[in-house]
Amino acid sequence: MKCFFAKGNFWQLLLLMALISPLVLIGQNTDIELLKEINLNRNRFLDPFLRVLTQTAGPVAFVTPLVVLAIALRKKTAKLRQKAIYLIVAVLTAVFITTSLKYAVKRPRPFETYDFIEKMTSGGSPSFPSGHTTDAFVIATAMSIAFPTLAVSIPFFIWAVLIAYSRMALGVHYPVDVFVGILIGLVSSTVWYAVFRKKIKSGG
Repeated sequence: MKCFFAKGNFWQLLLLMALISPLVLIGQNTDIELLKEINLNRNRFLDPFLRVLTQTAGPVAFVTPLVVLAIALRKKTAKLRQKAIYLIVAVLTAVFITTSLKYAVKRPRPFETYDFIEKMTSGGSPSFPSGHTTDAFVIATAMSIAFPTLAVSIPFFIWAVLIAYSRMALGVHYPVDVFVGILIGLVSSTVWYAVFRKKIKSGG
């Protein structure tokens, strides 16, 4: 971990995200037209399901690493403990980057700017990037890396994709918000695995 911060990789990543933020926001017309298609042409029968599902992103992202840690401590398994620490650090890093970008960019929610967008769930903080999507993809990717089996990766990624879709279908995020949330989740989980890989394998 020391080496990771010493090389400045984390801060370089944060700076890169901050620099590309204004660039991805340039395509506002394309962004809102795509959102309009997704939001207004959604299957409204699924709204109750999506409203419940979308609220699982944070709880799953934060509780899953703690469950893994609890199991590791109970079984006194060093490798599993390292995996739990990896999951926790990956999630916290992704959340930090997303929150920093939200308040650096301060992009209004789509329903605040366009009155034809149907807001079907809560959305209070700035829009860019999507925190729910970040949460879903960082834990889905990290769990798939830490426990590389189809039984883990398929359910987690199906859930993460549905979370990402729900944020647009329910009218609280633009496609770009969701895309960058996915990117942050993928980058955080893969970069931190490179740091933790030896410790996880050795259990030390």
